[in-house]
Amino acid sequence: MTFATSRRTMLGGMAGLAALGAGRAQAAATPPLPASPVSLNVIDVAGQLQLTQRAMDDFARANPKLVSRMTYSQAPAPELPGKLKAQQDAGRVDIDLVLTGTDALSAGIDQKLWIPVAADYAGALPDLESIYQPGALKMQALAMDQAVCVVYCPAGPLLEYMPDAVKTPPKTAADLLAWAKANPKRFIYARPANSGPGRTWLQGLPYLLGDTDPKDPKDGWAKTWDYLVELGKYIEYYPTGTGATMKELGEGSRDMIVTMTGWDINPRILGVVPKEAEVGVLQGFHWVTDAQYMAIPRGVSNDKLAVLLKLIDHVLTPAAQATTYDKGYFYPGPAVKDVTLSMAPKDSQDAIKEYNRPFYDKLIAEVPAETPLPADRLVYAFQRWDQQVGARVGK
Repeated sequence: MTFATSRRTMLGGMAGLAALGAGRAQAAATPPLPASPVSLNVIDVAGQLQLTQRAMDDFARANPKLVSRMTYSQAPAPELPGKLKAQQDAGRVDIDLVLTGTDALSAGIDQKLWIPVAADYAGALPDLESIYQPGALKMQALAMDQAVCVVYCPAGPLLEYMPDAVKTPPKTAADLLAWAKANPKRFIYARPANSGPGRTWLQGLPYLLGDTDPKDPKDGWAKTWDYLVELGKYIEYYPTGTGATMKELGEGSRDMIVTMTGWDINPRILGVVPKEAEVGVLQGFHWVTDAQYMAIPRGVSNDKLAVLLKLIDHVLTPAAQATTYDKGYFYPGPAVKDVTLSMAPKDSQDAIKEYNRPFYDKLIAEVPAETPLPADRLVYAFQRWDQQVGARVGK
């Protein structure tokens, strides 16, 4: 597989963490393990297989009495909620586990598609509050108990560019707009509803522009929406996934794109983007963190649910977490604290040591990190972007 295609306020974050703890107190009894092995159908809408398939395959091999077969498939994140809702309405759910970012997770929360595993079955999982690193714990609160965070990164938004084409990289959002106007069709980013870098760009821009409320896309993003519409006049189109932006940068049909840590490192490791590509940040930059989750749809049988809980528990062990360093796709990767690169497989260590950028660790340590919007506001932001920005491309 090649590289793949996501706090309201401090009080809101505290409320989310309180809900996490409250849910744990009301945990239900874990279903008994099945008498015979089950077949699991896993769908990935976030490119997460790169990060967690090794750990899932290890679990299946070690537990032949629980798992007879694991089938993996992929789909675009915006397509998953409607498909899953139709299956649930028909009473025939054939998707057992969803590997998702904040995009499909948020849509699924909005439509009540998920079993609240972190609350109802907390007893079958590790104590999340004690094992997570701080950023991952905040991202878990954002899941509202509906899924379990399994990988984490500080994310972006970052600008990636070819230094031979962009002699003077933009330092501010105004610089970027001026560059795009002077170089039409040479800057691109993917549709936020189906792109990690696109999501971080959408949610990070209010900080770059000094908007009135970066956590309120409806009433606090006046500068952001105006900027995105104006920037869109010089963008040829918005790809449906991040992979297309990397391919076009690598081929030379674009000079600058939006990226994030893993999407910078991994495509250069794979040779899709030249190693000499550079990355920069704009004045006012805040990290918008990202995470990926395992979510179990409502309608999954108790036999499968019992095995899936065991699987998630395994993926959160330090040894399994170390494999999420992968080829830098979601750098760093582990959601669990104290899982270092030295614990990762040697191929991961070698690749990341060669292609990582030393200043990332400095930025991670020094720059403020913001959690993404809560589910309802993120869904609103995606819909408004589609209507107000995406539909007006080149206008």
